[in-house]
Amino acid sequence: MNNWFKRNSIHFLIAAIFLVICFLYFTPAFQGKTLGQVDVFGAQSTQKEINDYKAKDTTILWTNQIFGGMPTYQIWAPYANNIASTVVNVLIAVFPNPIYDVLLFLFGTYFLFSVLKLNPWFAAAGAVAFTFSSYNIILLVAGHSNQALAIAFFAPIIASVLLTLRGRYILGGSLTALFMALEFKANHIQMTYYLLMALVILVCIELYHAIKSKTTPAFLKSMAYLGGALVLALLVNASLLWSTLEYSKYSYRGPSNLTQHTKEPSNGLSKTYAYEWSQGVGECLTFLVPNAYGGASGPSEAIDQNSATAKVFLDKNIPADQAVNYAQQISGIPGLNMYWGNKPGTSGPFYFGAVICFLFLFGLLIVKSRLKWWLLGTVVLTMLLSFGGNWPYVSDLFFNYFPLYNKFRAVESILAVAGICFPILAFLAVQEIVNATDKNAILKKLYLSFYIVGGLTLLLIALPQLLLSFKSTDAQTGINYLTQAFKGDSATANSVANAIVSDRIDLERADAVRTLIFVVITFGLIWLFIKQKVNLTVLSLGLFAIVLIDMWQVDKRYLKEANFQEKQDANQVVKPREVDTFIARDPDPDFRVFDLTAEIKNDETNPFFHKSISGYSAARLKRYDELMDNQLATNPPNHDVLDMLNTKYFITQGQSQSISMQANSTACGHAWFVKSVKLVDNSDQEMQAISSFAPKDEAIVDKQYKHLFDGTQLSTDPSATITLTHYNPDHMTYQSGSTTAQIAVFSEIYYDKGWKMYIDGKEQPYFRADYLLRAALIPVGNHKIEFIFHPASYYTGEKISLAGSILLVLALGGAVYTENKKKKPVVAAKKA
Repeated sequence: MNNWFKRNSIHFLIAAIFLVICFLYFTPAFQGKTLGQVDVFGAQSTQKEINDYKAKDTTILWTNQIFGGMPTYQIWAPYANNIASTVVNVLIAVFPNPIYDVLLFLFGTYFLFSVLKLNPWFAAAGAVAFTFSSYNIILLVAGHSNQALAIAFFAPIIASVLLTLRGRYILGGSLTALFMALEFKANHIQMTYYLLMALVILVCIELYHAIKSKTTPAFLKSMAYLGGALVLALLVNASLLWSTLEYSKYSYRGPSNLTQHTKEPSNGLSKTYAYEWSQGVGECLTFLVPNAYGGASGPSEAIDQNSATAKVFLDKNIPADQAVNYAQQISGIPGLNMYWGNKPGTSGPFYFGAVICFLFLFGLLIVKSRLKWWLLGTVVLTMLLSFGGNWPYVSDLFFNYFPLYNKFRAVESILAVAGICFPILAFLAVQEIVNATDKNAILKKLYLSFYIVGGLTLLLIALPQLLLSFKSTDAQTGINYLTQAFKGDSATANSVANAIVSDRIDLERADAVRTLIFVVITFGLIWLFIKQKVNLTVLSLGLFAIVLIDMWQVDKRYLKEANFQEKQDANQVVKPREVDTFIARDPDPDFRVFDLTAEIKNDETNPFFHKSISGYSAARLKRYDELMDNQLATNPPNHDVLDMLNTKYFITQGQSQSISMQANSTACGHAWFVKSVKLVDNSDQEMQAISSFAPKDEAIVDKQYKHLFDGTQLSTDPSATITLTHYNPDHMTYQSGSTTAQIAVFSEIYYDKGWKMYIDGKEQPYFRADYLLRAALIPVGNHKIEFIFHPASYYTGEKISLAGSILLVLALGGAVYTENKKKKPVVAAKKA
């Protein structure tokens, strides 16, 4: 045991250093503060009803709190039989947010570099480089923990795949299954998709070399283990993936139900929406020089009294403090931001590190491993796809023809994959230097790399406008706004705009100088090692230190102590208005409220207090989204549709900005019997029909459901009743009484993948009416009617997840046993 500790002492030391880095960088997190409170509040709004029932020790898979009603799969669901859920929950319980994410990044990447057989200090430096890549830190600041978690598993998945391809089949396959299970559990399909694209490139390159070297059987064996690992990871996440796959066809990202009354394509997202956040082609210079495009959008702290913008006001004899204040405010105006790229806004650039970019280019010149071609191919592809609408030739090919690709937006996020490729090749290059026998050849390529990177950086210092314009495409919009603010003084407005350009250049130039310094230090350190002026220890520790300093300095621009806030429950921050308190007195358990003062698709306040017509979710039901576009986001919204949705109250804002409430006396209630049914041919006609109709009297039904009530003698009974007697989001109970068979419409959202209807305990069919409500034929007499949400995709999926989790534990146990068994003969031989 003592020998084991001695052999692994360097790893324990590096682990301790990782913990120290986390403590120093994220000190407020250890003091109980947290990041991403805005996103947390938004999530709590969406989860209001879910959390209310969790407090009663009840799990619900359907919530009526937002958008009329939807499954909770993409909001919150327990997935208790999934072992990956247990692992993630333990991490969250032990480490404060975002420390568990950061530690996963650090140790996962360290594991990858260890598998690549790098010097431990090189591995540690590589882990720091990827972990503190600016995009990862910006995600943590924004509170996008699922996305960050998905990216954190990139490195250990790659490591496990490489182990398997190298012939460590059981260990590599088991670890691949474990980390892929955790990746799927992170539930960010877009990031997982991007990673799988990179792994496909790796497998293709490995196949080529297997054929070339005639080792195809070993390759096929490794692929069999990787295939088994993937299947096992899918089994572990069966309930999550099955329910997500099932729901995706009906969600906002699924196919359109309309052909005439739609703003969306027939399938997937609109290209304009998907490409909204596209990386500028020239913006890739930020990999090397973070402020090449001005950094983050919004008011900039870089604007001080020495800035050109402030001097415009100082020249007009405005006091210094006031001049700086004006200048900083102007730097937050669209078109006049320090950030001048084409994105609608950004929290910061993709910065991979000056040290890493220099070593990456060096790696392209000296690394002999075939991994170089995988890394280069992946970087080139991800860069081309990140350009989206700015250079659409490759993106359009994927968007139009590759499965699922058109479901994703913010295409720039694919650069997270490039973010792991850069440090891998960078430190493979350093390892190549250590192992090289021909130091002179290495030195020549080091000079070439230095000339290229150093020359580019010098150009960005001396003549930056040769490469960059520093002018945003919407600059004139900002100038027009300023002209109006300056009461028609267009000369001053143009002077300010020109000063903003000057400040952008100064910002870029300062960062280019900074980058050149780090490149020179890196070059010098490697040169000294090649010339045998310093030893391996100095090189290793030196690279670790300069990578840490480089990344730390830039990340602190985006994650400061000020970004941490005291952990607060949303109920402490979001206080009910007077109208909310009044509406809450209504004892009715199930009605809806429409807050006309909020954006209908981005309302994170109203759902805190009421079951809402609006809400926020990127996975809302497609039919409801289409209804909003055509009937509710209009001016005025369709009152007939609001009635059928049982909208009892409207929240409005008067001319004096006061918030008021209006009761809706024509709301249809929870359920009602209609006098007639109007059959239509398709969803387009259905949407057109509900544009003007009497929902209390008439039901609009697609003719595909005609067989469910055709031939039944339907007649009206004025004395018939149907009332809600029990409310649970997953289990609605009604009592009906009628002397005739009638069609009842329920003011609940139609989703037949899990909802079942029972009349007096016997399952009966139901159908869709009024575009998205439930309806059913109710027989003569008094009946108990129940709608129960019991999706097989979740409940059967949970059983499969349990079986998969057991198999995964057994596989990991088998891997440990096999690895120990391999070591025993070595130990025995030493003793002999």
